[in-house]
Amino acid sequence: MAETADDSCPTQLIAGDGEFNAPGLRDFINSVKLHECGLSYAVVAIMGPQSSGKSTLLNHLFYTNFREMDAFKGRSQTTKGVWIAKAVGIEPFTIVMDLEGTDGRERGEDDTTFEKQSALFALAVADIVIINMWCHDIGREQAANKPLLKTVFQVMMRLFSPRKTTLLFVIRDKTKTPFEYLEPILREDVQKIWQTVHKPQAYKDTPLSEFFNVEVIALASYEEKEEQFKEQVAQLRQRFFHSISPGGLAGDRRGVVPASGFSFSAEQIWKIIKENKDLDLPAHKVMVATVRCEEIANEKFRCLESDKDWLALEQAVKTGAVSGFGKSISSILKTYLSEYDMESAYFEEDVRNAKRQYLESKALQLVYPAYITMLGHLRANAFESFGVRLEKCLSRGEGFAASVRTCQQSAMLEFDQGCSDAAIQQANWDASKVREKLHRDIEVHASVVRGEKLSELQAEFEKRLSGALSEPLESLFEAGGPDTWVSVRSVLKRESDAAASDFLSAVAGFELDQETVDKILHDLKEYARKLVERKSREESGKVLIRMKDRFATVFNHDQDSMPRVWTGKEDIRAIMKEARCESLKLLSTMAAVRLDDRPDTVENVLFSTLMDRTDTISSQSRDVGVSGDPLASSTWEEVPPDKTLITPVQCKALWRQFKAETEYTVTQAISAQEAYKRGNNWLPPPWAIMAMIVLGFNEFMLLLRNPLYLLVLFVTYLLGKAIWVQTDIPGLFQNGILAGLIALSTRFFPAVMNILSRLAAEGHDREALPSQSFRNQTWQPESVSSSVPDSSVSTETSLEYSSPQIIKRRVSHKEEKEMS
Repeated sequence: MAETADDSCPTQLIAGDGEFNAPGLRDFINSVKLHECGLSYAVVAIMGPQSSGKSTLLNHLFYTNFREMDAFKGRSQTTKGVWIAKAVGIEPFTIVMDLEGTDGRERGEDDTTFEKQSALFALAVADIVIINMWCHDIGREQAANKPLLKTVFQVMMRLFSPRKTTLLFVIRDKTKTPFEYLEPILREDVQKIWQTVHKPQAYKDTPLSEFFNVEVIALASYEEKEEQFKEQVAQLRQRFFHSISPGGLAGDRRGVVPASGFSFSAEQIWKIIKENKDLDLPAHKVMVATVRCEEIANEKFRCLESDKDWLALEQAVKTGAVSGFGKSISSILKTYLSEYDMESAYFEEDVRNAKRQYLESKALQLVYPAYITMLGHLRANAFESFGVRLEKCLSRGEGFAASVRTCQQSAMLEFDQGCSDAAIQQANWDASKVREKLHRDIEVHASVVRGEKLSELQAEFEKRLSGALSEPLESLFEAGGPDTWVSVRSVLKRESDAAASDFLSAVAGFELDQETVDKILHDLKEYARKLVERKSREESGKVLIRMKDRFATVFNHDQDSMPRVWTGKEDIRAIMKEARCESLKLLSTMAAVRLDDRPDTVENVLFSTLMDRTDTISSQSRDVGVSGDPLASSTWEEVPPDKTLITPVQCKALWRQFKAETEYTVTQAISAQEAYKRGNNWLPPPWAIMAMIVLGFNEFMLLLRNPLYLLVLFVTYLLGKAIWVQTDIPGLFQNGILAGLIALSTRFFPAVMNILSRLAAEGHDREALPSQSFRNQTWQPESVSSSVPDSSVSTETSLEYSSPQIIKRRVSHKEEKEMS
């Protein structure tokens, strides 16, 4: 769609009072999208006397919509301040500035400040300055163009480093005088004015062409020759196309400000002009570039902070490692840095690069915590991977040291690959510290695992030693022979050496140094020794029981281990001494720990003190030379206190208790001998036999004459025996005669009834036996044979010799039969 004059967006840039319209300029730039042009834009300004047709020329030349003077209302000031608009249909993008006319009556003769300020502003900002002048003023000394040119050249000197500007003189209302005569006169007047203007010493001999390209054109009168005017303006318009190209009206541009910085630059230039300061354009250019590039950098940084992809990455990395982290971050940073480069491409290179580094530094500071978090995840993952791999290798039975090396290399390689993946292209961050920490963590973990595995191995071998030593030691200490400790030392050495040899084979894969191996073996052997000592202390606590068992074994069994029958021929005293001697040997064996094979006098002291002097071993100990009571002490000679299991005082107390508790066994043996003697001598003396024959002759004859008396006596005896067994009379009278009589009174009648009922039941069974055995002899021979003992047991004689248990069993058998 074709653009119209309304698209020029005329805006007052500077008010008549000198107030700069910054918001209006920003709105204008946004409306015409000037910030997208980069360096591809030009600025054209026009100055000239008031009411000289400047706005009319601009509107026809650039299709703008500036306010024009209405000639029918009189000639007065139309444009106040400085206005700005977009040239419609011109390429490149062209900004048109319409300045307030000079020599206006509204400001007066002496108020030329704003004229100079606006002229300086136009020279500092514009690439092309159009000087609108009347044709009849050419050649006049006091014409309106003279003060205007003087003003232009004077303010030009305030630009310490002025840029080369095109001065396009537009001669309005051209007369009949040929243009070929007008142009040299105008150029001569311009040269004279340039020479008369006071210049700084550095530019005293500088020609006008160093600062200006002077172009001159003439236009017909707009009021009298409008069509010709429009044709000439249309031809002039064509010269503004491609004006910034080499050879164009604005082709020789130095220090141009990029379009995105135009607003700030124009505002700052006007501020410096208002403050009446010298305008250093190169410094201003650097300042504009600094401010604008910083604005662009800050804008890109804010966009980066709110970037969805970055925020998603930042959130994701908090929970774990992110694959492609470095590539993603690098891509995001590259996007915003590229945008910065595009928008700041036309500013001063040094400033642009400095602000780019500033933006890059801030962006890297923003992502650095996420990068460190990512490294932390990589380190944790590599460390965890090391632990898992190491556990698997050890479970497969591989050597510990070799497994650690292999797993460590794998973990470090995994971490390095993760660091490469997480590396950010724009940064040169070093992950060596995190890598060193991972290496230290792996070494610490490996050391901990090695310690745990060695502890497990040591505990396993200690358990093995405990199992290998416990039962043999218990057996040896229970035997308590003279060679007990020799055997204990032999067992200890054998099992310790075997465990040490197996342990060396088990830890070969750990590649331990010799010092560590020696220490562990020493600890293992010390454990075995302490185990023996602990076991010996436990067994020493059972010594009294062992002594009594030893005494009972020796006293109650002969040399063939057969139980003794005390017939009266045995020498109980000699047997007792022998048994006590064996028990005392056991006590002397358990009195001290003898793992170092050091001689001691414990056994001699015990035998010399506790056994009778008449004993053989006792007689051998007379050479010891003990004075007083050697057992009245808490230590043994030649035995360290820590190796003492039972002190002399404790031995004496144990022996005294032992003797007291074994006296009953001896007493029982003596009683058994006497009972055996009495049992074998059951006949009364001969005189008693003769007395019974003489005195009982009549009763004996009475029984012979009446056999029924014998039967009554026999039945009475059987009945009494049965009642004796049934009621357990000895047991009833154990608690006293009265208690026994009371218990007997309650049991006597039930016992008699029980015996009678059983006799009746036995008689019934005997009557039923022949017919039952006849019926079952063909089909159940086993039941017949088994019933014979039951019936034979029920005889009267069996009642006499049956034990209470048999009677009870028969009663229960009878009850079961009745229930069935």
